This record gives sequence, structure tokens and C-alpha cells, in this order.
Amino acid sequence: MVIKVCLAGATGWAGSELARSMAKTPDIALVAAVSRKHAGRNLGEVLGEPRVTCPVYASAGEALAGPCDVLVEYTKPDSAKTNVLAALERGAHVVVGTSGLTDEDYADLDVVARKRQRGVLACGNFALTVVLLQKFAEAAAKLIPQWEIIDYAHDDKIDAPSGTARELAARLSKVRRPAPTVPIDRTVGPREARGTTLSGVQVHSVRLPGYVISAEVIFGMPDQKLTIRHDSGNSARPYVDGALLAIRKVSTLVGVHRGLDSVLDL
Repeated sequence: MVIKVCLAGATGWAGSELARSMAKTPDIALVAAVSRKHAGRNLGEVLGEPRVTCPVYASAGEALAGPCDVLVEYTKPDSAKTNVLAALERGAHVVVGTSGLTDEDYADLDVVARKRQRGVLACGNFALTVVLLQKFAEAAAKLIPQWEIIDYAHDDKIDAPSGTARELAARLSKVRRPAPTVPIDRTVGPREARGTTLSGVQVHSVRLPGYVISAEVIFGMPDQKLTIRHDSGNSARPYVDGALLAIRKVSTLVGVHRGLDSVLDL
């Protein structure tokens, strides 16, 4: 069976690479795209890829009017939740690649997804190296009681922390909450110097030219430390294979699931 996909954010950095790859994937058909800037055009003309033939719409609501099995959400945090809800209401499963949604957002979406018996697979990062970082970090958190996360990104990334960092913090907090020697509320000086607290974990965001996307978790014990880090390159290609896998597997889920490893045998 061919999976019909609507891609929101189809002309962006990651979305456009995914669209080109879906055009070469026989079991996935890109039937609609969302891009306010290019609404009314053919996506193949916009991307310079003749194998892509779907129309571009200004909103997810318009794009979802036709038959669609899966919405892939690759837009911005301020529109992502609305798009996901629109897809669930129309009976589609959802793959979320947009960062910036909060734990509260996902809790709200989980209620709707379970009511509709649909799956939402949210991945802060589709790269295999990030999946491994998450699994290795969870193993380390079982043995080491203190850690902090640093997330690095390009200077024009508007959301902070990144979806990768948010997802990592949420996952590690389920293993255990870190126990800093000096509680954060006893910090002497500006509290912000210790970063933000997400799921009980301290997260620090760096936004500078020269970075693409990197995530680092540092574990510390007396006289020793462990650093686990992921660095991405300039291409969006590392995220494509994971996104295609998510599209194929999301229909096996009900409710919100965080992380690509939800559908991997790890």
C-alpha cells in the first residue's frame, strides 16, 4: 500500500530534502505540500525536481482537505501544534520534525491522538547518531547522578532549547532526576547563568554562526566525567532516512511517542 503524505514546511531546509527523497520512494506518495510563500504553485517547480508533482497550499487545513495518511510537520513552533491538531481531526497520523513544542503541548496532543486512535511520532532529530546519543545517555544516567545538556545551533535558530535537547532532557528525567551538589535555587548570582531547567535537567543553548545542530550531554562524578556529543553537517540528508522510517511506522502507534527509537529495535 502506498502511504499518502502531506508535508508542511516542504520548501524549508529539511522539508525540501525530504520531498526530493519521497519522489524516489515507491511506497510513499507526496500528495500535498504546505508553504505560504509558494502557495498555488507546483512543488516540483519550486524545488527544481520534476519528479515532485504535488500542489502547494498556504495552510495545513487546505492541504489536508484531500486524502492523506500522514502529515509530516516541518514548520515553526508557532504553527506546528495547530497543524498537528488539524491532521488528527481529519484522521491522519503525524510525524513531527519541528522543534520548540513543549512537554505541555505534547500532553495536549496525546489526549487528542488517543481519542482519535492515531499516532504522533515526535522526533527532535531524525539522525541515527542522535538516536544513539539518547540511548547511550540513558544508560549513563542509570549510573551517574549528575549531568547537564548543552545544545548548539546556528545563530538564526529562533527556538531554544532545540527539540533535540528538549527530547533528551525529557528522556533522561525518566531515568532519574539529576542531583546537583548546589541546588539551582541556591545559586549565588544571576539564576540564568545556570541555564534553564527542563524536566529537572539544566539545559544551556548556544546560538552562533558556524554551528548547524549539535547536542552534548556531560556527566560528572568525582575525578571523572563523560561527554556524549552529536554534531551534524551542513546537509539535511542525515535526517531523511529517519523521517522516511517514521512515516512508514507511525500508523502502528496510538498517542504521542517521543524519539525515533520508539519504532526501532534497539
